[in-house]
Parts: sequence; C-alpha cells; structure tokens
Amino acid sequence: MNTEKIFAFIKSLAAHNDREWFAAHKEEYLEVKALFEQMVQDAILRIATFDKSIEHVQVKDCTYRIYRDTRFSDDKSPYKRHMGAYINAKGKKSLHGGYYIHLEPGNCMIAGGNYWYPPKLMAKIRESIMDNIDEYKGIVDAPAFKQYFPVIGEEQLVGAPRGYKKNDPNLKYIQPKQWDVAYYVPDSFFCQPDWLDNMEAAYREMKPFLDFINYTVDEFLEDEY
Repeated sequence: MNTEKIFAFIKSLAAHNDREWFAAHKEEYLEVKALFEQMVQDAILRIATFDKSIEHVQVKDCTYRIYRDTRFSDDKSPYKRHMGAYINAKGKKSLHGGYYIHLEPGNCMIAGGNYWYPPKLMAKIRESIMDNIDEYKGIVDAPAFKQYFPVIGEEQLVGAPRGYKKNDPNLKYIQPKQWDVAYYVPDSFFCQPDWLDNMEAAYREMKPFLDFINYTVDEFLEDEY
C-alpha cells in the first residue's frame, strides 16, 4: 500500500487548490482515490472482526467527495485538504456513532462517535450516563481507553447542564457538547505495514464507549421514530 502517494497528492492539492491544477492531475487523483478506498476496505474488514454490525458496510457508504461546499464559507478553495472515511453501521448521516479515519498531513487521526446530537438526544445521553455512572466511568476512565482517547468531545460546557447541580461530583462526565473521541497520530502511522493492527487496538478500546452511547441513541430513535 503506497500511502505516501496519498499524502504527497494531498499536500500538492493543498498548495495548488484550484480547478485548473486539479483537472491537470485528475488521473493522479483517481489513482490516489483508489488507494484510499482500498485502505477503507481493509479497515472495514478488520473492524468487522470485532464489530459484526459493520460487516455489510461498503466503501462507497463511508467515503466523501473531494469537492468542498463553499456556499457558506469564506474559504472558497474548491477541494478538501484531507481524505476521510466514516464507517457507520447505519450510514454516514445516522445519529448512530461509528468509526472515522482521517488522513490529513499533520493532522491525522483515528476517531469515532458522533459530533452532533439534537438537544433531546443530548439530554437522554446525559441521563443515561448519570443513571449508569459506574459503568460509564469504568469505560472512559480505564487506562487503556485514556491512552488513546484522553478527551471526550471537542467542546465542554462551562457549567452544569440544565437540571444538574454544579457541585455534582460526576459533573465532568456530562459536560461534553459532543460524544466523539480522537486519537491523533503522525502521518507515518498510516504508512507502516502494521497500521491496521494499531488501528484495531485503538478501536477495540473505543468500542465499549461507542456501544454505551449507541445503546441510548438507538433507544431514542426507536421511541421518536
């Protein structure tokens, strides 16, 4: 697997982010796209060894277009500066959490969960955590989990969520604004022959967290819809 070629293309694209350059390098992009899709296929097969729910997922269900939506952005660059895949048993747009792989020079990650939930579901997740606090703490405070995922959520509430006391000793567990996690890795992570082994090790530690949150998400969706 020539992963270095993927990074080289992304770097060139970031430096020449215009339609003329991209058109002149379309064949190179298609080659890199195929290399990345093979990585995603390999990842799906490996994750399926310990999470049978994603056995049916196909590569086309996980990847994203290279073209950016610039309608509401000050940055009018037409192309993304990364390649990513979201391996989710119920689809990329589902509220159900999944596994995310991100290749971006200097900002690579093995991640998972879901970065957005509607307010009613956020309330249900917080309620579920507090109702099962010992189980949840056993998952997210486990040294093996924290080795990979020391932080939950990209943002945190400053105070207590509505309905909770600000002096609650378990307050920090319900302060995240998102229930996603990320293991940031060097670019070389994906260039090593054992990258799938290392990815699997991280995702095996993440799975109990994903299962805990997804249980509440799926229960909520059944009740709502």
